[in-house]
Amino acid sequence: MSRLLFAKSHNLRSVLSLATFSHSKRGNFFQNEPKISNQFEEDPFLREQLQLDIPKEYLKEIEPDLLQFGHKVATDIYDLSIECERNVPKLENFDAWGNRIDKLIVCDAWKQMKNISAREGLIAIPYENKFSIYSRLYQIAKLYLFAPSSGLYSCPLAMTDGAARTIQGIGVQSFTKEAYERLTSRDPQKFWTSGQWMTERKGGSDVSFGTETEAYLQSEGKYKLYGFKWFSSATDSDMTITLARIIDENNQPSKDLTMFFARIRDDNGKLNGIEIQRLKNKLGTRQLPTAELLLDGMDAFRMSEIGKGVSRMSSMLNITRIHNSLNAISFMRRSINFARDFATKRKAFGKFIIDHDLHCHTLGNMEVECRASLLTLFYVAKLLGKMENKEATKDDLEMLRFITPLLKIYTAKQSIAVTSEGLEAIGGQGYIEDTGIPNLLRDSQVLSIWEGTTNILSLDALRSIKKSQGESLKLFFQSIFKTCEQANKYDSLRQKSVLLVDLSKKVIKFVQENENELVTGAREFSFGLYRLFTASLILERCMKTNLKDTDMFLLEKWFNQDMIPVITNSERKFLKSEISQLNRKFFMNGHPSFKI
Repeated sequence: MSRLLFAKSHNLRSVLSLATFSHSKRGNFFQNEPKISNQFEEDPFLREQLQLDIPKEYLKEIEPDLLQFGHKVATDIYDLSIECERNVPKLENFDAWGNRIDKLIVCDAWKQMKNISAREGLIAIPYENKFSIYSRLYQIAKLYLFAPSSGLYSCPLAMTDGAARTIQGIGVQSFTKEAYERLTSRDPQKFWTSGQWMTERKGGSDVSFGTETEAYLQSEGKYKLYGFKWFSSATDSDMTITLARIIDENNQPSKDLTMFFARIRDDNGKLNGIEIQRLKNKLGTRQLPTAELLLDGMDAFRMSEIGKGVSRMSSMLNITRIHNSLNAISFMRRSINFARDFATKRKAFGKFIIDHDLHCHTLGNMEVECRASLLTLFYVAKLLGKMENKEATKDDLEMLRFITPLLKIYTAKQSIAVTSEGLEAIGGQGYIEDTGIPNLLRDSQVLSIWEGTTNILSLDALRSIKKSQGESLKLFFQSIFKTCEQANKYDSLRQKSVLLVDLSKKVIKFVQENENELVTGAREFSFGLYRLFTASLILERCMKTNLKDTDMFLLEKWFNQDMIPVITNSERKFLKSEISQLNRKFFMNGHPSFKI
């Protein structure tokens, strides 16, 4: 019998070696892909922080929802995100007969993301306000789980939340009543998303200068808009909020901008005085339809007081910057989760890479950035919840205004760094698009640009300090000193709390004595403020968790960096005006326009 089997197998090998077509010989080893499981269960730091921040009577309802959602974002919703990445939006400007149709085509998975967002209450939660001041924190935690599995649907949700908050802040008007109800609905058949059309050809950050769109009065409160919007993310949204200059009776545009509300399509599905010129070909966020739009008589309603559009945008920007930050931190978390799972499966030099100390050190540094930033995000979310429930003090409101841009500045830059490390931790496969991993890095890159670049927001922080005559900065450091006073009662925290006070006083002195260096050093100044404040939040957590070893380790690692880089650069003379001239010469030398 054994001879017969041997003869048959030998004959089969002979046939295969002679056959014109046969199986390729690719070896027997294949790498195991990194996997994720329930994202709520995988994040003990998140769960513990929610337990610290939310009363038990609320948490017993919130936790089961986050648990079920944590499973969904690792399975069905994650699969939809991959489909969104592979089936990017398309635009058909004309039909076969030459008629302009501007048909925007998005994949079925993208449409399902909208339905999921409604059913899960991703926008509705804080507006239902079932859990009072903790409703906003609950929503932020749920969005944090959703964002890296959302196929970038987190972007239209950010603008939708911002639009709902803006309508609420101004007061629901007759023309925004339906919109507000739809933006905050859990019914997929009713739910709307909103765009936010600000950027025009002349630029994004300098909105006041760059806006050319004109608004012509038709009747009381109703206008027609004419202009060109250079970036309109989530072009498939149902409505938008935008800015324009009102044309007066002398046919002159107003100096200041006004905010407008508009439906994107009418009840028959026809575009509302809009031509979609083209879709943007972007580095990342490819799942998201971003277009150039010609506004050719778009019907719109005036939302704000005339000329008060930019100031009214502040509430919307606060919301979208918080969303920007939660996306940044969630991308860090997902990148770490992929990297750590891979480390338990991949062998190199005779052992799993999780057993290599250098690799552990790298992943540990990534974890520090994610955990620390989550604390600051939750701090801001709690202040926002207080404000929305009219329980915020004047100091709370000032801290919310001051900390939010710092959070956005820092987390956006760190998300790029951490997701880049995450790709590298997986090696060559981390660079391969079909793994679904590189998009974390590509999508992170937009976060330091959208809603204000690093430099622009750093300068805004300086203007905020100047506008408040230093009160915002004074309040900021008072909060740090108060935490340090409490931490001084713990022997194991005293050294760090004393150090934090000392570093803070150095910054205060620097601001008083080196005002001329603050503009050049604005970026490092903002980073330093963020690091100091986040250090105080880590101290606070250590006290609340009874000096838990992993929290104490987080504290040690957080201080293992330059906490006040603006002073470091000042001491090295890099912020002097003469150095700025040398700097310009340094990088411009060789450019055709540069003359020595």
